[in-house]
Amino acid sequence: MNIRAVIFDKDGTLFDFQDTWGVWTGSVLARIAGSDAAMFQSLAQALKYDVIAKKVLPGSVVIAGTPVEISEVIQSFKTDMKVSDIISQINEEAETAPQTLVTDLKLLTKQLRSQSLKLSVMTNDAERPARMHLQVEGALDLFDYVIGSDSGFGAKPDPEPLLALATKMDVSASNCVMVGDSTYDLIAGRSAGMYTVGVLTGLAELKDLTNLADTVLPDISYLAAWISSQNS
Repeated sequence: MNIRAVIFDKDGTLFDFQDTWGVWTGSVLARIAGSDAAMFQSLAQALKYDVIAKKVLPGSVVIAGTPVEISEVIQSFKTDMKVSDIISQINEEAETAPQTLVTDLKLLTKQLRSQSLKLSVMTNDAERPARMHLQVEGALDLFDYVIGSDSGFGAKPDPEPLLALATKMDVSASNCVMVGDSTYDLIAGRSAGMYTVGVLTGLAELKDLTNLADTVLPDISYLAAWISSQNS
């Protein structure tokens, strides 16, 4: 292998998924439904959200869907609202959603930079809240580029946003590795002709990722050592 750049997914990869999006989903449903308890329950069911545990369930559009896709599901129940208005509200909630880093990003990126690797983030979240999440953790400047599903390059599982990042970093797609916790991440990486690494810090299980990944790691803290072993 000749890995020269790493593209990270954000949620479930850099950040713990449920700590962020479990809380976020509950806040969004409360904001949209207001005092309508029946609407709240209908939306929770549609988004596959466990109200008691405050967790997003496997198969939910929240896991890998874009803000547009999530908003379209909500709008099918909340027909008095425009999709664009729902997008605005869920992005506002996303900007203030709590974040829990999976590992020390400053240490990890230092290890990766010591191998002369370029580093970027591609998330199906919107770009503005994604950048804010990283900024709050003092991690935004650790990456060369950060793009979201609304940055003009499309969304995973399509390969286009990953190819756009490879171009921005001036690295061939065949020399990039896509790191993510979902099948969308790995399908996009494979379709782009990149190496793929799965991590088990999202909702997907080992069996879901194995056939799409060059390797599956417990979390991204193992990444620098793996890349070093592959490039040696």
